[in-house]
Amino acid sequence: MSPLATLHAATLEGEDQALSRFLGQTLLIVNVASKCGFTPQYRGLETLYRQYQPRGLEILGFPCDQFGHQEPGDAAEIRRFCTLEYPVSFPLFAKIAVNGADTHPLYQWLKREAPGVLGSQGIKWNFTKFLVDAEGRVCRRYAPTDTPEAIGRELDALLPAAA
Repeated sequence: MSPLATLHAATLEGEDQALSRFLGQTLLIVNVASKCGFTPQYRGLETLYRQYQPRGLEILGFPCDQFGHQEPGDAAEIRRFCTLEYPVSFPLFAKIAVNGADTHPLYQWLKREAPGVLGSQGIKWNFTKFLVDAEGRVCRRYAPTDTPEAIGRELDALLPAAA
């Protein structure tokens, strides 16, 4: 059984969300930030979401302020930014830790299943991405420099054909 069946996370609005809700869908899980050099990837992520969501993709954004204080805002500021600057429609969650003693259990699992370069488990920067298949298996870890456009080419092979 995938750990997604038992994990929970708070939404950006503060509501508890069972991540089991996303079982059966392909997931791209991303630690995001609004003041990062990679922040324009929000645009590419939204494009992926609109293109592949009908085929079973969910993108889950997890704001994180552990890298250069690049996500300083509270939930309302993050929502406002992601509505006005990059009209994001994919699910956003409350700010979390992806490294250290307070690492969210979701990221503990993701890092264990898909370590980084040379087996390192730490997240190096914002916009690190994890691809999880519909059965809840972590397929791949992408660096912040891996663009949503490049990931889109891999999604075609992983998702069912368009109806």
